[in-house]
Amino acid sequence: MTAMKPAPTRTRPDLSYLLDHTSHVLRTRMAAALAEIGLTARMHCVLVHALEEERTQNQLAEIGDMDKTTMVVTVDALEKAGLAERRPSSTDRRARIIAVTEEGAKVAARSQKIVDGVHEEALAAFSPGDQEVFLRLMTHLAEGHLSTPPPGPTPARRARQRA
Repeated sequence: MTAMKPAPTRTRPDLSYLLDHTSHVLRTRMAAALAEIGLTARMHCVLVHALEEERTQNQLAEIGDMDKTTMVVTVDALEKAGLAERRPSSTDRRARIIAVTEEGAKVAARSQKIVDGVHEEALAAFSPGDQEVFLRLMTHLAEGHLSTPPPGPTPARRARQRA
């Protein structure tokens, strides 16, 4: 049996844990809030980004960091709910876009208010000045030093893209 040795002394806070834990709690709160109107975060993402401009299912999958199967299931659910539909692209006859219905646009506006509210609630833990600093620093990490993972033999699951 190997003798127990003392664990190395941590010299910095566990940033991985802090980011992972808070992200998990935020996603869980978001899922619960959106479930109240019958949406998932993925459905919200597709609706909002499909409203911004004409986008194909593949483009929306890339924005929402969804694999093809997950994207098909998400769009199927949106179609079944009458919130979106697949249509031919106006610019490429080979491509199909996801078009948001009138009802889908109303639901997207409602879900965006919910998403904004969940974010505001999370940020309410900080003073207004600290909120600005926190968001600036997180944006700096996300768009700078931690914007892309290094190449590796076993890549970790890719993070969701900004929605």
